[in-house]
Amino acid sequence: MPVEALVAMGERFEVDVPWLLLGTKSIRAGHDFDALKHIESSLDKHLTDEGIKIKSEKRGAIVARWYQSHVEGREVTDDDVHTWIELVRE
Repeated sequence: MPVEALVAMGERFEVDVPWLLLGTKSIRAGHDFDALKHIESSLDKHLTDEGIKIKSEKRGAIVARWYQSHVEGREVTDDDVHTWIELVRE
């Protein structure tokens, strides 16, 4: 089947093309990159405003947890974020 036909089927039926080919989801399909950018900028602003320094991998862990909550439809409060920061502070 031509690739163009697979892409057209994916768009028409809202199916992920890698799933059609391999039975797996692609990495980027369905991600809310605007929400991810907002989460990262909000966290960075808070860390800067409060003068808090954390390692980049720990920052990434907070962003990942926050984004996972967003994807699952759970509200993240400021208290949640403050708790996560306190858990990873040096």
